[in-house]
Amino acid sequence: MFEYKIPLSLYIHMPWCVQKCPYCDFNSHTLKATPDYENYIDHLINDLKQDVSLCQNRSIHSIFIGGGTPSLFSAELIDKLLANINKVIPIDSDAEITIEANPNSVDVERFNGYQQAGINRISIGVQSFQADKLLKLGRIHNQQEAIDAGKLAHNLNLRSFNLDLMHGLPNQTLDDALYDLKQAIDIAPPHLSWYQLTIEPNTLFGSKPPVLPDDDMLWAIYQAGHQLLTENGYQQYETSAYAKTNYQCQHNLNYWRFGDYIGIGCGAHGKITQSDGKIIRTVKTKHPKGYLEGRYLDKLNTVEQADLPFEFFMNRFRLFEPTPKHEFEQRTFLPLQTIDQQITQAIDKNYIIEDNQHWQITDHGKLFLNSLLELFL
Repeated sequence: MFEYKIPLSLYIHMPWCVQKCPYCDFNSHTLKATPDYENYIDHLINDLKQDVSLCQNRSIHSIFIGGGTPSLFSAELIDKLLANINKVIPIDSDAEITIEANPNSVDVERFNGYQQAGINRISIGVQSFQADKLLKLGRIHNQQEAIDAGKLAHNLNLRSFNLDLMHGLPNQTLDDALYDLKQAIDIAPPHLSWYQLTIEPNTLFGSKPPVLPDDDMLWAIYQAGHQLLTENGYQQYETSAYAKTNYQCQHNLNYWRFGDYIGIGCGAHGKITQSDGKIIRTVKTKHPKGYLEGRYLDKLNTVEQADLPFEFFMNRFRLFEPTPKHEFEQRTFLPLQTIDQQITQAIDKNYIIEDNQHWQITDHGKLFLNSLLELFL
């Protein structure tokens, strides 16, 4: 009898923003008129109903409501959404349930409402605490709104909350970057996402790139910021995330451990392992117009067995924890012998080390991650 040992998460995409940020390449759409938010919630539930047969009687391990700007949706609608999800597929009693929020779109009543609806983790998109940087990034909140939102989340006694911060911003100095981190540390979030701004194609920054810090400054910012976070009790557990002990984001951990996830909402992606070992990937209709007409599924395909080693390690080596060898077999349905040659090469190049039970990426491997992953292509 087949028994699932792969956790199943749920990602929900809310596609609207008040304004599109110039660096953003996510599937977000600027508000031109107030959408029918309740109608969108109804379509999310119908979308989930179409996917539930792929999940074969599993329950939901974690939920992440991302966007876009999910905090444009009222607490009443989030309550309706979560209640109906639980009718379609059971949500574990201890599931981590996160919603993303912009600092200017939250208040005490809304945050309290989210918590009462079942949200137990809030991720706040701060990016910077400095007015000139916020203006350049196209953010519509100010420093005080960011501080107030963080303090509000802190006082709710949620399971956890996260602050999103960027570094490597236009004309950013080392002092600028450390100022942002110190402001965040003062709020004392259990979790901090701290990632470098990258210029993506098909964004405003992609067509009109700003002046960014050079490589030497980027490295100085990373080293000093990493030291500051470490000194204040934050442990880096993946490429761009830091957390206090036992406060890692469980939803993201499931992604990087090559777990399964359903994706519902405009442009959402899913990865769901079947009982025969096949891995199904889904992509939902990107534009709200088509989605709201009931055309949910855009693409569905099976991952080729030959691609599984690369996909597994592309995710797993993003984490700094050891990789249990049995997880490779459990989550790809491939024997370890499949990758003997590649593992030997990775050890010879000092990209990884191993013992009887685990592989561990080395500091050298972190610096040459692309070269490490190319071994599995």
